[in-house]
Amino acid sequence: MILPIYIYGHPILRNNCESIDSSYDGLQELINNMFETMENANGIGLSAPQVGLSINLFVIDLIEYSQEEPLIPAIRDAFINPEIIQEFGELKIHNEGCLSIPGLRGDVERKSEIKVKYLDQDFNQKIITIDGLFARVFQHEYDHLRKTLFIDHLKPANKNIINRKLNKILKGNFEQSYPVILKK
Repeated sequence: MILPIYIYGHPILRNNCESIDSSYDGLQELINNMFETMENANGIGLSAPQVGLSINLFVIDLIEYSQEEPLIPAIRDAFINPEIIQEFGELKIHNEGCLSIPGLRGDVERKSEIKVKYLDQDFNQKIITIDGLFARVFQHEYDHLRKTLFIDHLKPANKNIINRKLNKILKGNFEQSYPVILKK
């Protein structure tokens, strides 16, 4: 089922998220719905706060990108209670967007490699080191679980440029091709 995506300005995007365990009701259905929602919106990552839930969960799907670029891992997985253990490597700038901030993009500086810990859909603990696009998407989605949006990483001069667009989004003046929920 395609879920509505919560849009910039909605307080759910700035809530504290809680860890979950295997007794979380309807978890597999939620994960399936999050993948379907993300694919419908042409995204490659989606966090639980973006679908209205303050829990430590996100999904990532890089399969399509891995077919075009062999260095990108063919990953399609859910990440439950994720943690970034260590950030290292170079700081790299990449242009990011977000399904919760439609039509807006910005250059974000992030570490190129990270060591992470998470539970997979079967609640098996994984500890891996990742880099490239996978690391960037992981950090972006992880930020959502920490009440942070990509725009919070922009340099002050760039924030001034996007404020007009953010105000339009707050008023519901934007185009999207997927169901959304605005701040009430």
